[in-house]
Amino acid sequence: MSAAKKGAIIGGSVILLIAVAASVAVVVTRTTSATKSPAPAPSSGSPPSAASKSIQAICQPTDYRDICESTLSKVANGTSDPKELTKAVFQAAGDNLREAFRHSELLSMAAKDPRTKEALQTCRELLEYAEEDIKTSFNNLGGFNMTDYEKAVDELKLWLDSAATYQETCLDGFENTTGDAAAGMRKALNVSMAMTDNALAIVGQISSFVGQLKLPVVLSRRLLSDDDLSFPSWVSADRRKLLSIPPSGIRPDVVVAQDGSGDFSTINGALAVAPTRSQKPFVVYVKSGVYKEKVVVFRNMTNIVIVGDGDTQTKVTGSLNFVDGVVTFKTASFEGVTLESYIHSLCSPAVVMGDGFIARDMGFENSAGAAKHQAVALLVQADKSVFYRCRMDAYQDTLYVHTLRQFYRDCTISGTVDFIFGDAKALFQNCLILARRPLPNQQNIVTAQGRKSRQSATAIILHNCTLAADPSFPPELHSKNPTFLGRPWKEFSRTFVLQSYLGSVIHSDGWLPWTGDFALNTCFYAEVDNRGPGADKSRRVTWKGVKTITYEHAEDFTVARFLWGNDWLPPTGVPFISGLLPLANAKH
Repeated sequence: MSAAKKGAIIGGSVILLIAVAASVAVVVTRTTSATKSPAPAPSSGSPPSAASKSIQAICQPTDYRDICESTLSKVANGTSDPKELTKAVFQAAGDNLREAFRHSELLSMAAKDPRTKEALQTCRELLEYAEEDIKTSFNNLGGFNMTDYEKAVDELKLWLDSAATYQETCLDGFENTTGDAAAGMRKALNVSMAMTDNALAIVGQISSFVGQLKLPVVLSRRLLSDDDLSFPSWVSADRRKLLSIPPSGIRPDVVVAQDGSGDFSTINGALAVAPTRSQKPFVVYVKSGVYKEKVVVFRNMTNIVIVGDGDTQTKVTGSLNFVDGVVTFKTASFEGVTLESYIHSLCSPAVVMGDGFIARDMGFENSAGAAKHQAVALLVQADKSVFYRCRMDAYQDTLYVHTLRQFYRDCTISGTVDFIFGDAKALFQNCLILARRPLPNQQNIVTAQGRKSRQSATAIILHNCTLAADPSFPPELHSKNPTFLGRPWKEFSRTFVLQSYLGSVIHSDGWLPWTGDFALNTCFYAEVDNRGPGADKSRRVTWKGVKTITYEHAEDFTVARFLWGNDWLPPTGVPFISGLLPLANAKH
């Protein structure tokens, strides 16, 4: 690392901590000015202490202020140092998660219903992920490169977002369970979920305050230099364009082939010899074939690269589903997890959690069929993950974009109900999105984004994609079984459709309610510069949550600004469009 970059990180850390202190000081001042009328005094008759004022100030921007203040009052130990109080918010969230974890163990021992036991087992593992990601965010609090403060804060929020999502997914798993375990788990998670959301709000307050500072150009704007254009040290010259050369030109670490011509006959066998927490890519070449196995990329399997012979030639398939007693989170064919014990309970064909994961020319399928309802083909929880020229096929809940940053380029995704769903920062570019023929009483919904908090930075972005009907879904059924762009799975759901082709299969309403008026005022749905017969917005629903945004605003939801992709996508060799295409000139 260059001396200049080290200096930027050290300086940035100082600025971030100063911002915490200064923003709290500003809020204290504002609060004092705004409450000139006599306030209720403590029972002792003494005025509020400095620590109490600081706690009130740091909790001021949060949505769960009472929980924030009561929790910090217990752990602050009389300090009024805003830096220490900020740390205490993160620590309190982690402490409450551990308590919820212990509670889930007690509930599991008492549970008799098999589905409830499975939901509680899933909860325990998800809460471990949540605690780990809160630690990641906490550890990053004072060590960011502040050459771009927005990026630094976005990194903090990224890991807090994922921690919040894991807790929410824990509760989602109790659908159709019996007994009072669901209520017990929700009560146990009440404080930790509130404190995670409060941490997001406090981080957002820091961002707002730093934005008002007159920072030097070197700190307020990230300038391109020769150092910026170089690849990470682990990306060797022969691997920089790994994803742009044919399989015959790749030099893999291991080869998988069903005919015995490779090193392994299964993908899991190849992954078993991959190094853990590696900074270098581990390349697995999977020859053509249908691999009927649950592929798991564990969380400690970082920088795994899987290359197939084509998205219809090399396919991972499975048929686990909700109707047959499997919770949605565990139905994927391809997945990645943290704990080795977890692999035995997973019911999905594919899940990825190892950061830096890349897949090229691979197919992922859940073959359970429409009648089996939720049946995930691919679940992704890996930060900076890339899927290039891949295919995901199922019906309901095809692709679970669960958490963290994900980029999909030139992929095909097919399904019926909510077939792209989750709470990641997921961006789809130049992808073909196909609505399949649903059950006779169903309608198709492309997206179901799961943003739970208004503080969260997550969204599903469709950029320069094509939304059309699968050949199995003939035009004469389009009016009977309409297809919508999305519906709000959670209260603050966010989805953006940018510069895409919307075929006639898309209903004129555009968006569909989840149930009743839930989230119609709090969701954030926008369409910008789209084309095709389904792009006419004149008859769209008029909910408060369906927004009209400018081309300039939409730039915030591109590869460069939303994923910070200019920093990490170039070394992969995957083509990408950094920003928006010229207005009204988007071509697939």
